[in-house]
Amino acid sequence: MKRRVKKPTVAEGSKYLAACRDEPCYLRVPGICRRNPNDETVVPCHENSLAAGKGMGLKSNHARTVPGCFWCHSWLDQGSATREKKQVTFSQAFLEWAPIRARKMGITEEAECSQ
Repeated sequence: MKRRVKKPTVAEGSKYLAACRDEPCYLRVPGICRRNPNDETVVPCHENSLAAGKGMGLKSNHARTVPGCFWCHSWLDQGSATREKKQVTFSQAFLEWAPIRARKMGITEEAECSQ
């Protein structure tokens, strides 16, 4: 008998989303982002790759989010840029955001690697 993969609970996912609150936009897409430090449109932006668990009608894991403003989020999800350009932009933002999020959430490197 196969064991079912444990799905993350709402509480487990919401801690990653809550970490994005009151943060600036990390995507900072040139020519798109308004770079307002007090931007109230900043929301968690999910990675849009298959490797992150994204699929038709599915969002990727909440652990693969970065804070992004309305304009950058729209560019990431519906913009006309290539998939590669979007992936590079997201990856750069995630590399910058991950250690800050970990400090905010009190996550150690060992716990982060096991996810």
